[in-house]
Amino acid sequence: MSFELTKPGKKYALIQLFMQLLVTLITVITVYFNWGLPPARSALAGAVVSIIPNFVFALKAFRFAGARQAKQVVDSFYSGVKLKMVLTAVLFALCFKFIDLALLPFFVTFSLAMVAPFLTAIANKFFNFN
Repeated sequence: MSFELTKPGKKYALIQLFMQLLVTLITVITVYFNWGLPPARSALAGAVVSIIPNFVFALKAFRFAGARQAKQVVDSFYSGVKLKMVLTAVLFALCFKFIDLALLPFFVTFSLAMVAPFLTAIANKFFNFN
């Protein structure tokens, strides 16, 4: 029963992740054709730092649903947010430590990937994802 209750949330999270992938793919391709491969790698790294934690959060957040499992729902969201923050910090640290980054493409792509889920709400008005 709880599986049925989590379907709408999982579907919307999947659409948001798809929107993130689409925005970052367009950004990385644009950076590649305008400035070359090294900045495009940096842009891709910025996308990864944003998308992977959001994906992990979505997996963690929509494990439970229903009134009987209200405590588990809240706990899974809070633990998902904590995990997302830690994972984002670790990925930032790894990128700064091991990748020779072009900072502008890295942060622009990271920022666009963070804004992309909000674009899903706007796109939902036009395309009605429900």
